[in-house]
Amino acid sequence: MSRPRPVIAIDGPAGVGKSTTARVLAQRLGYTLVDTGALYRGVALAARDRGISWDDEAAIVTLGDETDLGFASQEDGTPRLLLDGQDRADEIRTPELSAGASQVSAYAGVRRALLGIQRDLGREGGVVLEGRDIGTVVFPDAEVKLFLTASAEERARRRVQDLQNRGATAEYDEILAQIRSRDEADSTRAIAPLRPAEDAVILDSTSLDLEAVVQHVLELVRSCN
Repeated sequence: MSRPRPVIAIDGPAGVGKSTTARVLAQRLGYTLVDTGALYRGVALAARDRGISWDDEAAIVTLGDETDLGFASQEDGTPRLLLDGQDRADEIRTPELSAGASQVSAYAGVRRALLGIQRDLGREGGVVLEGRDIGTVVFPDAEVKLFLTASAEERARRRVQDLQNRGATAEYDEILAQIRSRDEADSTRAIAPLRPAEDAVILDSTSLDLEAVVQHVLELVRSCN
């Protein structure tokens, strides 16, 4: 391993628990946590702020180049998205912005614009990155690559629980339909389709609790040291 500490790359479909798993791992290991999906949500939010349609690829790509995106960490290490210097983290965790992120992240120009940010955040290792194509494009040399899966029904149940815990209303059938639609869009798109890296460990978490998933990844980390 060329880095003093590994890069941990976590990918998988929407609502599978990537963010929660990554946050707990970062806390246990004392690593930096990078939520790469939040960057795409930030671009989608910036577009909404400016009245730019997510269908307008040229305008979205320009916005991706011009928007100042970054993170600030809370005391527990959880990253808070900064959009043009303002904390907008509480605004991006909605089904609407999730759909917007999926749409804008399909534009190659946006992915190029955000690639450098992601690589800079993880270059020295000791980092947990979660999001699309982390193990295939952003850090193809990541020491630990996990592709986390779960059934659409289980992911919908988890998403409803998460939204309700934040005080938001959520209908299971509606969330399930959104997840299935997102899976179809993410799996079939031309740019960065949803698929595991060839050397990723694929873990089905449908019947696993969070601690079981975390312990599995910690074992992967120990095995690469």
